[in-house]
Amino acid sequence: MLNELISTLLLTARDVIPIAIILFGFQLGVLKRPINQWRKVLLGFVYVIIGLTFFLVGLQLALFPIGESMANQLTTSEFLHPDGGNEPFIWQDYFWVYVFAAAIGFSTTIAEPSLIAVAIKANQVSGGTIGIQGLRMSVAFGVAIGITLGCFRIVVGDPIHYYIMAGYVVVVIQTFYAPKMIVPLAYDSGGVTTSTVTVPLVAALGLGLATNVEGRNPLIDGFGLIAFASLFPMITVMGYAQIVDYLSKRKTIKE
Repeated sequence: MLNELISTLLLTARDVIPIAIILFGFQLGVLKRPINQWRKVLLGFVYVIIGLTFFLVGLQLALFPIGESMANQLTTSEFLHPDGGNEPFIWQDYFWVYVFAAAIGFSTTIAEPSLIAVAIKANQVSGGTIGIQGLRMSVAFGVAIGITLGCFRIVVGDPIHYYIMAGYVVVVIQTFYAPKMIVPLAYDSGGVTTSTVTVPLVAALGLGLATNVEGRNPLIDGFGLIAFASLFPMITVMGYAQIVDYLSKRKTIKE
């Protein structure tokens, strides 16, 4: 355990130190200005290295194993057919897989630090027009839908590109009708979902599901849930903005 912690600490420091060198190099070498409160900045980098180290070790000890374990347990024949029947499995038999996928997608996204940071900045820049909780909820709802649909795709064995192409067609259409100020933020919302908390559990769920569903190849079918988790928040955030815009205009007309 201690050796694993030290090894992860060294690897994390190796990854973070080049970022610090680039930032300090541009500040001192290109901008030629001193770093304000450089002691606090250095302390912050130390905190980042230590925090990421514990987080990565925690992933290996808890999140990855429990994600795979849940997928394994939810797809066993004993759970799917508790009465002992030998009927072939159909997509409806995996109801609790879809429920778990939606719940884990929503909860991990709400807890995503990068999403919280983006929501706070968007609220500040917009002068409070974009609500922090509204943005977080709409992104989390999109991830829940995307991961659930992704699990359904794994169960039925459909090619992933049909779903992704159809989703991006919807995104393009929404782009023309959504409020202009929300479009770039909606696009960015798809990226912040693929971060430290969401990815490990979603990846473990997809691989575990593809491993246990008969006829599925983990290499082909197990991956792709992250693409769904990135795509659908764009749809839900623009949809949320369109609904708010419509209600606002309707209220103005009544007044």
